[in-house]
Amino acid sequence: MTIDKTFEQTTGEINPTPAEETFQWMKQWYPVAVVEFLDPFRPHSMQLLGKDIVLWRDLQGKWSCFEDACPHRLVPLSEGRIESDGTLLCAYHAWRFNSEGKCVSIPQSFDKETEKKHCASSRSCATVYPTQVRQGLLWVWGESGTNALKESKLREPSLVPELEDSSGRVLIPFKNFKDASYGWDFFIENACDPAHVPVSHHGISGSRYKDAKYYDLKTARKISTTDGFAFEMVPVANGAEQILIDFQPPSLVQITSNFEKEGKSIFVLYASPTRPGWCRFFAYQILVKNLEGKMPAGFAFFALPLPLWISHLLATLFVHQDLVLLHYQEKNLAKKGIDKLLNLFYTPNPQDKMVITFRQWFDKRAGGEIPWDENCERQLPTPERDKQKLFDVWNTHTKNCHVCQKALKNINRASLAAYLVSIICLSWGIIIDARYTAIKATQLSLAPEMFSSYLTWVPPLSFWLAAIGAVLFALTGYFLKKLTRLFYVYTFEHFHND
Repeated sequence: MTIDKTFEQTTGEINPTPAEETFQWMKQWYPVAVVEFLDPFRPHSMQLLGKDIVLWRDLQGKWSCFEDACPHRLVPLSEGRIESDGTLLCAYHAWRFNSEGKCVSIPQSFDKETEKKHCASSRSCATVYPTQVRQGLLWVWGESGTNALKESKLREPSLVPELEDSSGRVLIPFKNFKDASYGWDFFIENACDPAHVPVSHHGISGSRYKDAKYYDLKTARKISTTDGFAFEMVPVANGAEQILIDFQPPSLVQITSNFEKEGKSIFVLYASPTRPGWCRFFAYQILVKNLEGKMPAGFAFFALPLPLWISHLLATLFVHQDLVLLHYQEKNLAKKGIDKLLNLFYTPNPQDKMVITFRQWFDKRAGGEIPWDENCERQLPTPERDKQKLFDVWNTHTKNCHVCQKALKNINRASLAAYLVSIICLSWGIIIDARYTAIKATQLSLAPEMFSSYLTWVPPLSFWLAAIGAVLFALTGYFLKKLTRLFYVYTFEHFHND
């Protein structure tokens, strides 16, 4: 068995290069939203690094990020509204702010001159965080202030080069986001662990009985404080010529399968730390056709033109397969002292190299903890024993996804319409049957000899068509209503997943 020399089977440790400067958590770009999933006509509340923030867009299409607190009385600006002039209005006293955070209206002022004076005060301004939209994501800088604006211009977010490709070979069949009830570090660790995929995601991404096999992880890029690290899987799977797993702090894990003639499958995962015990992650599936214009073998399904909301529901089926595992793993390790994590793990196989490397990067290069905002409750939430709450889809996705909210509204309308049509069909069938029975009764009184057979009392075809229509539309309404449940909650148990 060939093992990478940096990996010691007896301890499961990877020896990093000498430590560089400590990772600067606040001086980074973090993805906070997929722009096309945001409703541009209302403000959106969120958390980042333990700070409450609000995202909103002005009339010029510029997205801004403020601290979610009005400077007047610190009520949440996310409870306000975007006015017709493109300003953000605080719902408490109607103070208004432009996209730069400047207060432009204080209606309680004595007169216009007084209002102008109050608005000119720096104390009336909202706290602003630099933002930018790149590759469909809204990015927010980890600090506010004048220096933050200057520093943010000197650093690029972790982008995917293939998304800048204009050759026509690149497809993006899938993108999604979710708030996860486990910490940022556990999401990144999980993304750096391809060995769990056929086991935890049995039935969707492989088989726990056939695909949980040996492979090695070889260093593709050495560990770096600012640039992360990368590993290559050996041997490769799925007919690929090379599989690379690349971590770029603070948010990106990119899994690239390279196929012949420059064809690629790229699974892009971003994660941003929101608050202790929670993160928001984003997933992109990118397919690059080969030089002959053909899709990588086995990925035709991902190129199907599915509506976005369907792909979001399907993603929930995948994500919830290991959600409970990660939620309880984080809480169990916290009991034992997360600073001793590497000593608690038993990692005799090379498949765990990248997990251990990430934990060493986090501990030795990034301070071993996320520097949450000073006003944030830093205590890790207690384990959630009610799994229904862990499998909550509404609060972790739907309520923040404009696409899914619109689909849910349309499905509810379709379900109601199906029930109404069913009632109409049923009513029409009853009317047809009543008329038919009345006619036959009249005929019976006039010519009894014509009704010697029971078949003469069978309702006409139109009655049966109405009855069948009533049943089919009722079933359609029922199944559509059942489908809407997936927008609210989806439960999963491994012992049911054969």
